[in-house]
Amino acid sequence: MYVCLCQGITDKQIRAAVASGATTLEAVRHTLGVASQCGQCGDLASEIVSESLESCNQSQVELFYAIA
Repeated sequence: MYVCLCQGITDKQIRAAVASGATTLEAVRHTLGVASQCGQCGDLASEIVSESLESCNQSQVELFYAIA
């Protein structure tokens, strides 16, 4: 879905930017230009960044087993 109509940025592009290392809305703004014109998409873009970071962190959880 389109998040930023001014720049034509989708949620998939935001998620891809986070997967590529952007860890804040500011970093995504620098990479994609999201929320850089009218700012109406800022809250939604921030939510998507947070959700994406949580998803990345959950997928990177390592399991450790005790060795007897």
